[in-house]
Amino acid sequence: MRNEFTAIFERDEEWYIAYCPEIPGANGQGRTKDEARENLAGAISLILSDRREEGMRAVPPDAERDTVVVQ
Repeated sequence: MRNEFTAIFERDEEWYIAYCPEIPGANGQGRTKDEARENLAGAISLILSDRREEGMRAVPPDAERDTVVVQ
C-alpha cells in the first residue's frame, strides 16, 4: 500500500530541514533535499509504526480483526 504525505522543506544555512504537517513530530534533515526527504520518510514510518503498536494494545483479544485499505 502506498501512502502520500506533505513534505515541507526549509533551508537553515547549509542544511535542509523537512517536516510533515499531517504527522506531528515527523521531521528530518540533511545536507541535500533528497537526504532530508529520506530522513523524513524514516521518521514518518517510525511514528506510524509506534502509533499502530500503541493502538493495538487496547484491542481486546477476542475482538474481530480485519483490514481496510485507504487510497
